[in-house]
Amino acid sequence: MAGKLQKELKKLHPFESVEQEVFLNLQRTADFLCRDFDTLLKPLNLSPTQYNVLRILRSAGSAGLACREVADQMVTRDPDITRLVDRLEKRSLCSRQRSTKDRRVVTTRITPQGLDLIAQLDNPVMNIHLKQLSHMGPEKLRQLSDLLEEARTQP
Repeated sequence: MAGKLQKELKKLHPFESVEQEVFLNLQRTADFLCRDFDTLLKPLNLSPTQYNVLRILRSAGSAGLACREVADQMVTRDPDITRLVDRLEKRSLCSRQRSTKDRRVVTTRITPQGLDLIAQLDNPVMNIHLKQLSHMGPEKLRQLSDLLEEARTQP
């Protein structure tokens, strides 16, 4: 009997493996969940990765972070974090300062404008998450989160 994903994809034959089915299910679910988020950010001329950088920098506080540290905390990998920060800096959403002790280190900090922008997104982002996932209940959501974390740990 064909599963829901198999029907959604109009796939006539079963998946080659349950691993393949799970992988494709994760991709489709991520795409589905990101649509509302993208729609929220688009009028603000902000990409999900830019939002993520601002969120990370807000958490860093006044100490800021080096680009490498921001990259380490990103939800999705971005090979050109410098260019991403350049775009945010051009919009005065973050600032960078070279260390006087080690000129190789550049610290990035969120600006007041960046803090204002991210603050105005806090409630709408939370509402999107609630709209999309609260129907599953806390127990299932915790289980799903644990399973996803387990999937990222390779033996």
